[in-house]
Amino acid sequence: MADPAVSVSPYWELTFDADGDVDGRERDRLLQEVPRRKVRDLVVFAHGWNNDRSGATRLYSRFFEPVPGLAPTARLGYVGVVWPSMRFSDEPIPDFPAAVGTDVAATARPVLDKNTRHALLEVFPGRATVVEQIARLLDQQPDEGASLEEFGRLVRLLVEVRPQGPQAAFTADTLAEGVPESDPEMLFGDTATVCGEFAQALAEAETPGAASFALPRLWDGAHELLRQATYYAMKRRAGTVGERGLGRAIGQLAEAAPDVRVHLVGHSFGGRLVSFALRGLPEGVRTVKSVTLLQGAFSHYAFAARLPHDARASGVLDGQQNRIDGPLVCCYSHFDSALGTIYPLASRMAGDSRTVAAGFDIGRALGAKWGAMGHDGVQAVAGTKSYTLADALSTRLPTSGCVNIDAAAVVKRGGPPSGAHSDICHRELARVVLAAGRIQ
Repeated sequence: MADPAVSVSPYWELTFDADGDVDGRERDRLLQEVPRRKVRDLVVFAHGWNNDRSGATRLYSRFFEPVPGLAPTARLGYVGVVWPSMRFSDEPIPDFPAAVGTDVAATARPVLDKNTRHALLEVFPGRATVVEQIARLLDQQPDEGASLEEFGRLVRLLVEVRPQGPQAAFTADTLAEGVPESDPEMLFGDTATVCGEFAQALAEAETPGAASFALPRLWDGAHELLRQATYYAMKRRAGTVGERGLGRAIGQLAEAAPDVRVHLVGHSFGGRLVSFALRGLPEGVRTVKSVTLLQGAFSHYAFAARLPHDARASGVLDGQQNRIDGPLVCCYSHFDSALGTIYPLASRMAGDSRTVAAGFDIGRALGAKWGAMGHDGVQAVAGTKSYTLADALSTRLPTSGCVNIDAAAVVKRGGPPSGAHSDICHRELARVVLAAGRIQ
C-alpha cells in the first residue's frame, strides 16, 4: 500500500495512542500484506518530536528516499510509526519548509506562538484551559514570584498522568536497586530557581560566555521549563508506546511472517521508543536484526549494567541490546545543542543522574552524568565499538553489541535552541541503517 506522500513502496503506518494502544486496522493490514508482498527486510522508523502525521510522513519520505537506490536488489518494506508527540515551532528542521519546520511568523521567545499552542492542545487533550492560562502568563509576564509559582503549577497540571495509568511506569532511564527516580525537581522544585537555571543555559547556548555576565531572564527560563516538561511527557510516552505498543506488534508480525527481518530506526525520543520496544518483544522473538538510533534523546547510560558514578544503579534497558539479532548502532553529534546543553540540565532536574550536584557546569555537558545518546553515544557498556562516520561506511560493522558512530560530519546544521538535533536526512545515515542491518 503505497502512500502518495511517501517516496518508497511498499509503505505502511502504525499509529499508537499515548498509552501504547495501536490502530487495529493498520496493524492487521501490515500483518496481512507484508508476507503477501514478499518483503524480506522491513525498516520501521519512529519519529521524535513531530506535531502531526504529515510532519512525520514527510520525515520518513525524505529519509527513505535514497534507500532503494542503495540496495536495489533487496526486498524492502517500510513502516512509519506515528505517535502523539510534539515539537515547539521555534525549533527548525533543516531543509523542511516553514509549514513543517520553523514557524517564521512566530513571535520571539518567550511568548507561546499559535502553532505551539495548537500542538499543545492536540497532544494534551482536555487541557485547553490550562494551555490558555500558561499562554496568558507567558504573554503578560507579570511580576516574578507568585506568578512564576503559578506557572509551575500549571505546567505540572499539563503533563501529569494518572498514577495508575500505564505511562507512569515509563519515565526512568536509570534504576537504583531496581527503583526508578522520584518526582523530578524540574516540576516539583522551586520554580524560580529552575527557571533561572534554564535561562542561563539558554543564554550560554546562544552566546557562549554570555550567561556569566547577565542576569537570567526568568520568563525565558519559564518558556524553557514548559518545553522541557512537555518533552519529559514525550519521553514517558515514548517508553510506553515502545514497550506496550511497538514491541507487541513486532511479536505479532513474527508470528505472521517469521522470515521477515525487522530493522528499527528511531530519531530523538523515537530512539527511546524503539529501544523500549525491545523490552516488549515476546519471549523467543529474534526477528529484530538491527536498531539504529539517530540523535537519541535519552540517557547514554540506558543500556549500562552499572553506572560509573553509582555501583547500585543500572540503565533501565540493561541487557536489552541482547534481544537484537544484530547490532545496536548509535549515531551522535556534538552539534546537537538540544542534547548537549539543555537535555543534561533537564535530566539533572528530572533526577536521572542518581547523584546530587551543587551546580551545573554547562561547558562540561559532553561528559556530564546526565548526557544523552545523541550527544556522545552509548556509555558504560562493555565491548562498545566506536567509529567515525567515514570509517563506519568503509568497513563492515560488528554483527552484535553496541556501536557508536560520530555523525558530526553530516549532522551539523541548525540554529538555537536545538542546533543540529533534527539534521538527520542524509544519504550517509541511510547507508548506516543498511549497514547495521546487513541489507544488500
